[in-house]
Amino acid sequence: MIDNCGYRSNVGIILSNQDNRVFWARRVGQNAWQFPQGGVRENETIEQAMYRELEEEIGLRDEHVMVMGRTSGWLRYRLPRRLVRYDTEPVCIGQKQVWFMLRLIGDESNVRFDRSDKPEFDSWRWVSYWRPMEDVVEFKRKVYADALRQLAPLVFDSMTPLESS
Repeated sequence: MIDNCGYRSNVGIILSNQDNRVFWARRVGQNAWQFPQGGVRENETIEQAMYRELEEEIGLRDEHVMVMGRTSGWLRYRLPRRLVRYDTEPVCIGQKQVWFMLRLIGDESNVRFDRSDKPEFDSWRWVSYWRPMEDVVEFKRKVYADALRQLAPLVFDSMTPLESS
């Protein structure tokens, strides 16, 4: 769903483990790392989209995770001009996202990339909470920073850690 301003509705997923490290995934065939994320379909709630994307992208179901919280409102980023598809209607200039903080309560062996016909990721690892700020593509960096800052108290018992890796 693309709004009147050209932003596609999307959910982002930050998955943490018991050691407060976060799930960091590599896009298929690239040296590009990111959190799982995906579009919201028509007639789908934000929560339904999050659970669908969680299963499609990394193979986890609702029984494998605990929802700790979500960002308040939409966080937006614009795509670089070279990535905008001007030949489509409506034109999507970026994404507006609600980010969810999840805690893995199932076994990490449940992570699978074959739940989709076209997997998005081919590798993953646990990284320190702020590490994604160093690795994510530049045009997503501000949204990642906003999401991580908003959600840090859920992971660190209302005490935001030093922003280091």
